[in-house]
Amino acid sequence: MQTPVKTVRSSKSALWTGRVISGLVVLFLLFDGVTKVMKVAAVLRASAQLGFSAEQIVEIGTVLLVCTILYVIPRTSVLGGILLTGYLGGATVTNLRAGNPLLQVLFPVIFGVLVWGGLFLRDEALRALIPLRSNTSQRPTE
Repeated sequence: MQTPVKTVRSSKSALWTGRVISGLVVLFLLFDGVTKVMKVAAVLRASAQLGFSAEQIVEIGTVLLVCTILYVIPRTSVLGGILLTGYLGGATVTNLRAGNPLLQVLFPVIFGVLVWGGLFLRDEALRALIPLRSNTSQRPTE
């Protein structure tokens, strides 16, 4: 027996904010993926410093592009968000292992927050699944 999912309507401003955040994230991720697949010299040099070969970078770029496309498609956006979270987690660990400065280590984490923030604002079903509660929620009084 299925439990009915209660949808939470959002304001137009929240919806458009989510779309803008998601759009900016998608543009950056597409740019990053395409530069990896095209083997841009600067990307290959930076990746070599992290210990990746040119062939690995093309594979990593392909994975990023697939995950990003899944994130863009409304029916698969949550799956894309989950996959991008894994991808960005790997990027975080890679930067941490390489001894990069804190901002470089946290950059993928910030993008992960933006991935989910944009999705949360634009997807009513996700908001129903993960509701935010205010301080005035129903608490037992003493």
